[in-house]
Amino acid sequence: MAATSVMSSVVAAGTITSSAPAAARTSASYNVLFSSHRASFKTGVAIPVAARSSASRAEPKRSLTIVAAKATKEPETTVNATVDDSAAALEDVLKNAQEAWEKTDDKVAIAGLGVAGLVALWSAAGLINAVDKLPLIPDFFEIVGILFSGWFVYRYLLFKPDREELFKIIDEIKSKITGQ
Repeated sequence: MAATSVMSSVVAAGTITSSAPAAARTSASYNVLFSSHRASFKTGVAIPVAARSSASRAEPKRSLTIVAAKATKEPETTVNATVDDSAAALEDVLKNAQEAWEKTDDKVAIAGLGVAGLVALWSAAGLINAVDKLPLIPDFFEIVGILFSGWFVYRYLLFKPDREELFKIIDEIKSKITGQ
């Protein structure tokens, strides 16, 4: 019962019958599907006001809605190429780290610095958690962070010459760290 009333109301709402061209039927069905009319209580389907009054019509009309879907397949080479590039970059990083480890003379000191870095990171996280529990301080830091982010975007990212300056600064820092 509900299905026939919905079907006849969709026909009355403007879906074009099967004798019309497919493009016209499709556009008319979109208008019905995406209309902002009130939904029917029984079915939850949007039924326009004009269709609600003619829903009890004795002569049902047939309608045809054509839906076409196409599946596109991305070339596997792009996905595989991305995975291969990532794997190659990871291998390069590991190779460079192994070479740097072999070049160092004082491996105990480097390991000690690594452990000290982890302890410093753990204590900084504890300090941040303690400060986060204080009233008003987290809100103040949030405002400072928003203001600093806005300044950084304005200073270095908004205009092309400023972006080039930022890239030069980053390259200088990378060359100081790597020693190249």
